[in-house]
Amino acid sequence: MAKYLLLKHYRGGPTRTEAGCIPMDQWTPQEVRDHIAFMDHVADTLRERGEFVDAQALSPEGAFVRYDGEGRAPVTDGPFAETKDLIAGWMAIDVESVERAHEVAAFLSSAPGAGGVALQEWIEVRPFLDERPGELD
Repeated sequence: MAKYLLLKHYRGGPTRTEAGCIPMDQWTPQEVRDHIAFMDHVADTLRERGEFVDAQALSPEGAFVRYDGEGRAPVTDGPFAETKDLIAGWMAIDVESVERAHEVAAFLSSAPGAGGVALQEWIEVRPFLDERPGELD
């Protein structure tokens, strides 16, 4: 088994579909409920298969922060990072292969959006690092 992180981005990925162009804050309350119900369904299906690790939705608020030297305050890009740079949420899975991780990501990509239309959003698939650099022999 290998662990993968599936990342949902606010910016969507290389291209956007028409349904994916409508921001969630412009969806009806029922469309939001349907989307969340679908995400819960995906998690429940993965739990049944023993592949679910964890998942969280993230708020659009945030900031990029970096170290600016000893005794100096952290540097931020402003009160908030640009929406295009934020991750909307993530799901960690533990599956047999990268192909299975891609299948799960494609299923996640079919979540309904505005009008109940599948978002077809891009999901970033990132493997967990098995070994720390410097520990490789």
